[in-house]
Amino acid sequence: MSVPIEALTEDRSAATENTCFHCGLAIPTGFNYAVTIEGQRRSMCCHGCQAVAEAILAAGLSDFYQHRTAPSRRAEDLIPESLRGLELYDRPDLQKSFVHSESEHIREAALMMEGIVCAACVWLNEHHVGRLPGVLAFRVNYSTHRASVRWDQRQIQLSNILTAISAIGYIAHPFDPRRQEALQQRERTVALRRLAVAGLGSMQVMMLAVGLYAGDYQGMEQWIRVFLRWISLILAVPVVLYSAQPFYQSAWRDLRRRRLGMDVPVALAIVTAFTASVWYTWQGGGEVYYDSITMFVFFLLAGRFLEMTARHRAGQISEALVRMLPATATRLDASGEEQLIPLTELTPGDRVLVRPGETIPADGWVLEGRSSVDESLLTGESLPLPRVAGEALVGGAVNVESPLVMQIEKVGSDTVLSAIVRLLDRAQSEKPRLALLADRIAGWFVAALLVVAAVVMAAWWIQSDFDTAFRITLAVLVVTCPCALSLATPTSIVAATGALTRLGLLATRGHALETLARATHLIFDKTGTLTYGRLRVVAVEPTGNLETRRCLELAAALERGSEHPVGRALVEAVGLLPLSATEVRNIPGSGIEGWIEGRCYRVGRAEFVTAAGAVLLPPAADVDSTSTWVALADDSGVLAWFQLSDSLRPGAAEAVAALQQRGLTVELLSGDRVATVAHIARELAISQAIGGMSPQDKLARLRQLQSQGSVVAMVGDGVNDAPVLAAAQVSLAMGSGTQLAHATADMILLSERLDYLASGIDRARKTLAIMRENFAWAIGYNLVALPLAAGGWLTPWMSALGMSFSSLVVVVNALRLRQT
Repeated sequence: MSVPIEALTEDRSAATENTCFHCGLAIPTGFNYAVTIEGQRRSMCCHGCQAVAEAILAAGLSDFYQHRTAPSRRAEDLIPESLRGLELYDRPDLQKSFVHSESEHIREAALMMEGIVCAACVWLNEHHVGRLPGVLAFRVNYSTHRASVRWDQRQIQLSNILTAISAIGYIAHPFDPRRQEALQQRERTVALRRLAVAGLGSMQVMMLAVGLYAGDYQGMEQWIRVFLRWISLILAVPVVLYSAQPFYQSAWRDLRRRRLGMDVPVALAIVTAFTASVWYTWQGGGEVYYDSITMFVFFLLAGRFLEMTARHRAGQISEALVRMLPATATRLDASGEEQLIPLTELTPGDRVLVRPGETIPADGWVLEGRSSVDESLLTGESLPLPRVAGEALVGGAVNVESPLVMQIEKVGSDTVLSAIVRLLDRAQSEKPRLALLADRIAGWFVAALLVVAAVVMAAWWIQSDFDTAFRITLAVLVVTCPCALSLATPTSIVAATGALTRLGLLATRGHALETLARATHLIFDKTGTLTYGRLRVVAVEPTGNLETRRCLELAAALERGSEHPVGRALVEAVGLLPLSATEVRNIPGSGIEGWIEGRCYRVGRAEFVTAAGAVLLPPAADVDSTSTWVALADDSGVLAWFQLSDSLRPGAAEAVAALQQRGLTVELLSGDRVATVAHIARELAISQAIGGMSPQDKLARLRQLQSQGSVVAMVGDGVNDAPVLAAAQVSLAMGSGTQLAHATADMILLSERLDYLASGIDRARKTLAIMRENFAWAIGYNLVALPLAAGGWLTPWMSALGMSFSSLVVVVNALRLRQT
């Protein structure tokens, strides 16, 4: 049977005051944990019971205590069913789709956050969850309301993190792009509904206020004045109790955590003004502020609705990325039968059919077929890329021409697309230096605002009457709301990173744009950065009557299946191989030999391919010391020479010139041969180039520049670049680089188009300029508006209009960065 709390309390003796109200265990001596439940202070035995009890109350489940008969000793009975369901998210089969395993014990997950209304909510969640033992990192993306959490499985479970978020009044659950879209739609619907109520209410109240103001100058009978005030009260009630509800909830959350958020002065202004107006309406005298209250709520909601719309638009690029994968895939069984399955059922090793026009469901490689794929949204590359058997496919790309059969290699959170989304979320949720400064100022600003408001109230009350003092203090509270200050940088960062991602330049750290804008030196690695990082056949010089194509086909037939860079280059130069070799024998360090159509051929070093053991290189080899030369020979002698080199990427020279035009000092540091590096530097007009450098030498050069006050940006690719990338103030990795280089870099050039580096510099500088503009506007506005309000020159409704206009200016200015 059910027994209310009061009955339980009466049945307990004085000794039960030393037992935990939640679990019933004895409270150790010296422990002082308590939670107020149904208006009564209840003692707890530990921080865990206290946290769970607070979570139960925050979730609105206080009836849990009213309807239990006695505290249970069983763990499963100590948590309500609705909260106990969070433990399902600890199951490995459920985590497969949204949790990324960095190591045996370290996990990272993407979450959706409900209840986030302002930057203060982000701060509260990040600080609350970040202090939990075992949580390594917790970041909330204010623009998309997505959170990224890293934790140690040995210390804390995901369900514990979700419960801790519930304890402070927010709801978190695994990220689902379709649910995210539904939540955003619901957020827009609720916001529009609240805005409509506030708009209708404010219009009606303002019409009545015009009559009241006219009566103050032309005279009005008292009963009409009282009647109009009561009607205004009735019209203002829905605005104050319904439309303004988010401000109260946010302010209450801040106060419960002993923090002064931006909604604290907003809620204080609304509640005090409405209370005073109700009192004066009841008393029949004084001044009422129904018009100012309703206008304030309407303008504030209108500003936040526009900010919400801008936030959704700014986050469209990451939303587009997560929606790229299809809901289903066509799996092929052992007999080749097609089976349409949900994407979540795909596992590594599955064979999947991808028809023309369909989206590749996961990462893998081509088993059968030949087609081209569109990776434009992933890399920014506008042209479809050819794919044949054995080549890699990336989930989210679109098959353009012909059917492909692929083998799945990675699914879920392990795919390239998931990694891109994680990096983009990390960049958008991390705060640059200006944003951290704005957050610190905003926190102190609210406290200072409340002190200033108290001083203004006291000063005007002393020299005037209470009504005048209250009106001016209300104007001060309204006009100086720090909304614009908190929006000054987050909106700019999200808009800029989204625009750059569309170009194929992915920012992975929050400080990347700000630091890149201040860069004075840009250091390039050569191999894989300015060049492709792989050998290509650039010339074929037959020595006899054989055609160039025939020479290439003979060499490629011998090198078929070779993993050597020279062999791969020869095979790639031919494409489809019409010949095959037998009795192929590889001689490490020398070359390869085999039989084709009854004749023995060799490819490799000159001294290997000829029986004589010595042969002269072609004349061009003496001129170009940067290339690799290999020979094709048979028993009669050398048949052809192949010149192979690591060619420059298209647009490399133009990209270097564009960077130099922007005032950057460009250097080339490479571990390659000195002659090769000097040759590349001459082609690109780079004056400072050093070859034969070890990673330690590169690091020393970087430190030298930094000690001279330079802000260094490093562009690299590969494992040996990782230490230098980590040491640079801002680092960029090529999209084809190793995973370690990606993890170390602050930005990734997914498109591998070097000309986008100049665009990135321009966008970074524009972002920094707009952040400074927004910051200056927010501070300058408050410096001007505060004296005007404190001096009595601004009425409350004027203050409401000015505050909303200030926030709107910041958002619209930031959205200029979305233009690519």
